[in-house]
Amino acid sequence: MRFKLLTAALLCASAATPALSQALPPPASVAGDSAEDAKLKQLFYDSDEASLKRNPISAIFRGDLRYADRLGDYLSDAYLDGERKAGEADLRSLGAIDRSKLTHVDQIAYDVFRNSTEISLRGYSPEIVALTIVRPIDHFSGFQTFYPDFASGQGAAPFKTVADYDNSLKRSTQYAALLDQAIERFRQGMKTGVVQPKLTVRNMIEQFDNIITQGVETSAFYGPVKSFPAGISVADQTRLRAAYAAQIRDVLLPAHKRMRDFLANTYLAAARDSVGLSGMPGGDKLYAYLIESSTTLPLKAEEVHQLGLSEVARILKAMEVQKAAVGFKGTLPEFFTFLRTDAQFAPKSAEQLRDGYRAIGKRIEARIQEQFSLLPKTPLEIRPVPAYKEKTEAGGSYQSGTPDGTRPGVFYYNTYDLPSRYMWEMETLYLHEAEPGHHFQISLAQENAALPAFMRFGGNTAYAEGWGLYAETLWPELGMETDPYQRMGGLNDEMLRAMRLVVDTGIHAKGWTREQAIDYMLANSPMARTDATAEVERYIAIPGQALAYKIGQLTISRTKAKAKAALGDKFDPRAFHAQVLDTGALPMPVLEKKIDAWIAATGGKTAR
Repeated sequence: MRFKLLTAALLCASAATPALSQALPPPASVAGDSAEDAKLKQLFYDSDEASLKRNPISAIFRGDLRYADRLGDYLSDAYLDGERKAGEADLRSLGAIDRSKLTHVDQIAYDVFRNSTEISLRGYSPEIVALTIVRPIDHFSGFQTFYPDFASGQGAAPFKTVADYDNSLKRSTQYAALLDQAIERFRQGMKTGVVQPKLTVRNMIEQFDNIITQGVETSAFYGPVKSFPAGISVADQTRLRAAYAAQIRDVLLPAHKRMRDFLANTYLAAARDSVGLSGMPGGDKLYAYLIESSTTLPLKAEEVHQLGLSEVARILKAMEVQKAAVGFKGTLPEFFTFLRTDAQFAPKSAEQLRDGYRAIGKRIEARIQEQFSLLPKTPLEIRPVPAYKEKTEAGGSYQSGTPDGTRPGVFYYNTYDLPSRYMWEMETLYLHEAEPGHHFQISLAQENAALPAFMRFGGNTAYAEGWGLYAETLWPELGMETDPYQRMGGLNDEMLRAMRLVVDTGIHAKGWTREQAIDYMLANSPMARTDATAEVERYIAIPGQALAYKIGQLTISRTKAKAKAALGDKFDPRAFHAQVLDTGALPMPVLEKKIDAWIAATGGKTAR
């Protein structure tokens, strides 16, 4: 499915294997395991091994190079059928295991596996596939949004040996073929009336234009052969430079041009004027599925919309307090304009952003052990977003590293339209994307070799993004946002996630237009029009995903409040955070059940 590669890029990372070209070892027995525990662990292992073979790109992100000569076949009927049959077989095997005889941790793993597999399987049902596979790429999660960086020598693909370089050539040939397959899927959608919005198509055309104009030797795909690691002979270097240039010229550029020309000359005219799923045949059914797959909860669009409205109203009141704290005399909308336009808030250079984020990281690391007993071993780097995709990227993002340290986690900051990268948003952005946000959440899971692979490297958006937003709420404990403007930045980010509940449902369930959504965001926050536009166009491209942030954060915050009330003086934030983080990305119902059990075991009482 079209979300597969995006999920891999955001959530998968390397396993701590003895050698990167090897598989994870089979599950070892642990003291206290029953026969049912052994069966469960073997099921997880077998399921993961089969999934890696079907999805080799996920293996590469984890550092497993057994299938590194393959990119993956994500758009064929055979692939979709294979994913569906695998899920059905996994649930049958799970049903044959007696959950009551499992250890406590394995009961959690059982519940996570069942929840995620059931939701995933619904995504492979014929009625949902008919609405997704014929829209195989968009400007936010298409192959073209991540593969050039992946293959650039600066991404997740390794370039250490001659075999690595040759494998990349093979994968890039398959990437070009995937683009041609995507054209055929688009043509199928044109026949059924299930097509992308014109807005999304225009954005994709611009992306392909940007890739095409790089040419050959300035192409991201040429990056690996601009320099070589030690040990690669001069003869191989000469051969590889010629092969990479020829592939870019004769395979990749023509494939990008075919897609670009198809989108511009054929598909754009057939694309829909509406931007929401409500304007597409079957869109209401797809949106209902996407809400649950993103939040892990069976929520209705209208209840999400109303929750968003109430959160927006609450945060507006908190913003009024910060406005008064800085002595601003105008209205809140006028304060928003001041924050957007006053020169004091604009970085003078990209280097100022870089240095500012490095300084924030040092301040957080000085306080982090007051709140966390579990700290990741994976190093963290701070880098700018690559230029070819900076226009449509968020202000900050995170790419996972490897637990063995061969690839660090990366916090990316965006320097596109530099005056709109307000310095008052830096502290909260770092808390979310880096420390203790995604870097902690992803790294701690994948470093925990005691977890089954699907819990180490998989996940769900509500947990992952809910944790990121929850991490922002730790600003008082970590000594951040002591300046009212930085606190306003924190409220602005929280407002963004609250507005997402309103805007995403507005677009996809209530018929809101792009302009209506942008205006709503500008009226209720100081975010720049550039950012508001990118956000709205993201919601248009990947419906439902943006709902997960606030739903996940509210769930984590609610369980924390419950634990504080039940445990009183026994409550330790370090222990609470360890409970939330030490078993990977849990669906919200499973997380709540786990925290309830921890409260009871710690001596507290939970309400029934």
